[in-house]
Amino acid sequence: MKPGLGRLTRTIVAFAAAVATVVLPPVAEAQQRGRLPVVRDAQIEGLIRDYTEPLLRAAGLQSNRVEIVLVNDLSFNAFVAGRRIFINTGTILNSETPNETIGVIAHEIGHLAGGHQERLRDQLARAQVIAVVAGLLGAGVAVAGAAGGSSAAAGAGSGIMMGGGGLARRGLMSYQRTEEITADRSALTYLRKTGQSPKGLLDSFDGLLRNNMLSGRGTDRYLSSHPAPQDRIGFLQTAARESPYFDRKDSPELQLRHDLARAKIAAYNGGATLVRQTFGRDLHSQPALYGDVIATQLSGVPSGALAKIDRLIQQSPRNPWFYEVKGEILMEAGRGKEAATQFRRAAELAPGRSGLLQASIGQALVTSGDPSQMKQAITEIRRGLDLEPNNYNAYRFLAMAYGHTGDVGAAELATAEGYWQAGNFRESKVFAARAQQKFRPGTPQWQQAQDIIQTR
Repeated sequence: MKPGLGRLTRTIVAFAAAVATVVLPPVAEAQQRGRLPVVRDAQIEGLIRDYTEPLLRAAGLQSNRVEIVLVNDLSFNAFVAGRRIFINTGTILNSETPNETIGVIAHEIGHLAGGHQERLRDQLARAQVIAVVAGLLGAGVAVAGAAGGSSAAAGAGSGIMMGGGGLARRGLMSYQRTEEITADRSALTYLRKTGQSPKGLLDSFDGLLRNNMLSGRGTDRYLSSHPAPQDRIGFLQTAARESPYFDRKDSPELQLRHDLARAKIAAYNGGATLVRQTFGRDLHSQPALYGDVIATQLSGVPSGALAKIDRLIQQSPRNPWFYEVKGEILMEAGRGKEAATQFRRAAELAPGRSGLLQASIGQALVTSGDPSQMKQAITEIRRGLDLEPNNYNAYRFLAMAYGHTGDVGAAELATAEGYWQAGNFRESKVFAARAQQKFRPGTPQWQQAQDIIQTR
């Protein structure tokens, strides 16, 4: 993907990425091998939030204490770390129904509610102790055997050392398999409480089994971190059919939202080819046409993309995401003021208040290059950051806006804030120190820079 092609492209960022210019560069350029590529997109995040919040309530968890992170990876996967649930975009793309993605999320919430990550850390520590003790014991036997001239005893010691590590791994993996089954059961409970079908969870496992993506086939099952898929599906098939909601279908409205998100993911990751592969059964459906618009934009034909998105807007004039894409097309074509109008319309129509969309209004005004628009751009971006403080891509545009107004101190402070939100505290402190020299001691800006400098 080329830098600058749409916000979904621009905001695929390296997790805690280091960036290296006066203002934050296009984040696609900040990707580094081995880092976790995170996607920020208002449409997809809103959909996943709507999937997640009822399940969190059913699990007794506060939604504002759990963060959902989208990972730009087309493999079917999700995992929990700390208070975050990471979901690969491939999980959404490869789920033909909302219920399949919902089932996966319910499973991960089972891990979260069960405190499995905390207990896993304890189990890892225990496994390390077992391995170390067994290693020391084996080394002691080997030394004694060598001293006594016994090659058999020395060989036995070597066996104990290898066996000790195996014992630790087997104990740990057995623990993980147990937790996976527990999370499956919890998922069924949450789905029942929220009146949703468990069939999607079952379908997901069926698909994984067909593609040999779950561990267990052709491997040592004791060294597998998950139960064999046949075992899990066998349990789920029995338990899932006991749910009174097993045959409940997703609403057409939710299915459409889901497919529109799949179309966006397909277009940004595989262009028109992947869109056709995903919606080959009906290339004239709204999701397929939506994906085609984005693919046309990415192929460098803005006039064709504009004509296509206008037809979709005519069909569904209250769909916020069509206006968002139109804003992206216009911004890439250098028509920043017109783009800002489209982003504003998207923000008005989107459910809830999206900080990403709000900031996009200001970002579009920045790209217009009109000095008279920079104060308004700063206001709009700041409003977006109030709602979404960790949108570090917005800080890049904020720094540029301040630069256009000649406020170098504010530009450097915005750059420092962007680095801080990206987790690059070293560069953040450098720019905060530079910014602080341009503010009178004790002012809010000086104190903000000081807070950054004192970050440990």
